[in-house]
Amino acid sequence: MPYLKIYKKAGLCVFLSMLAAGTAQASAWGDCMNLGKKQFSEQNYPAAKTTFTRCMKLDKTNPDAELSLAGVLITQDDLSGAQKHFLGALKQMKRNSPYLSYTYSMLGDIALKQQKYNEALKLYNRSLTYNAANVNSLVGKGVITEYQGDKLGASDAYRSALAVEPLNLVARKRLINLEPFYLTDSEMLDALKQRYAVEPDKKELDDKDRTLFEQIHRAEQLQGVAYLKSKYNRLPAGYVVELYRNSEFSREVLTLAGYKALQKQLGQDAVAAFQKAGVPVRDVFDLRDMRGNKIFNADSTLTESGFFVYSEALQRRKAFLLPNEVVPPTKDHLQKINQQAKNLLAAGYMEISYSDLKNIENQTKCSMDTLRGKMGVQVLAVTKKHFRYFILTRSADNKKTVPYYYFMEAQARRNPRVKVPENSLVEMYKLYDYSVCSSDGALWE
Repeated sequence: MPYLKIYKKAGLCVFLSMLAAGTAQASAWGDCMNLGKKQFSEQNYPAAKTTFTRCMKLDKTNPDAELSLAGVLITQDDLSGAQKHFLGALKQMKRNSPYLSYTYSMLGDIALKQQKYNEALKLYNRSLTYNAANVNSLVGKGVITEYQGDKLGASDAYRSALAVEPLNLVARKRLINLEPFYLTDSEMLDALKQRYAVEPDKKELDDKDRTLFEQIHRAEQLQGVAYLKSKYNRLPAGYVVELYRNSEFSREVLTLAGYKALQKQLGQDAVAAFQKAGVPVRDVFDLRDMRGNKIFNADSTLTESGFFVYSEALQRRKAFLLPNEVVPPTKDHLQKINQQAKNLLAAGYMEISYSDLKNIENQTKCSMDTLRGKMGVQVLAVTKKHFRYFILTRSADNKKTVPYYYFMEAQARRNPRVKVPENSLVEMYKLYDYSVCSSDGALWE
């Protein structure tokens, strides 16, 4: 019995010693982390890097120090080092760690900076499975889907980000840029009324109105308001209106009168720029872009392609053709492509944009090879970098009209009066919550 008492007493001393040592280690780790955070907040990144490295050695099982070190490295553009430590921190995290979404989001940022867009998109989506309100991941996802041509998908991501953080300037600016792609007909008509571009009692938006909105909006995004202001000592009344006055979302836009004044001013400035570039006065209004399209309208304003040509001229880059210069590609090639397009239209196809195609690709999860080989998508190569895209609108084979179904579904999101065609194949996959294609982009068989 005495020996047992001595043994228990000795064991208790050992336990207390270990507890004291653990407490001291935890205290040292906490002090280390506080110092590193202080150095980071003071933007003393080299010192913070050294401190967090020391913190990692004090407790190798706690991911916080490695996460902090990765954060320091990413501010210094050490992408490989940051990636290494974010992945190292992941190995230490529990399955319910609150840092999982953050870590995958940062890894997505790294992949995005490395231009590994598909990998970045997967990482952002992984982040959002842990926290659907991760603003950084929502914005990152929007940037990538926008880059890939899926404007509707990008606008959904930006709007989700703004629902969480209404003052996020990146999401707000990029969403404004995409207005022509996601605004409904009703919203676009209201936007034109705000710009005094249509009659206030107009009820229906037509194609001419949509084109006008796209033109005015594009001029605004190209700093048309600032350009116009620079040409006047005092901007005439009625050229610009301020939306959401006295709020965080205040924004100046062009009225129809302001847009017309801008076009006239740009035309005058372009004439001077082309003369400075060595174009004879007699040839200025006969200039064409590299596809052979006129760059001046009959009223001496610039066409859409003319604005690009003028911008290039300001940078001392020649993007125009003189009257005696040949247009690449040849006219015969363009005629051949146009005839092929007419044949497709006669066979029940319709032409869509690249943005529409990317939306279909993202909705179906199908690869381009699958869409072209089995699902009624046709692609005509105009040049090495310019293509025209067509989808089949009618067929007894439901697989071939799946792209048309998703195209019309996207149209219905903007205009509820659009009727989405029935497609039993799509409806079956939706019933079981499956995409049309598997993860490798192939059609389920």
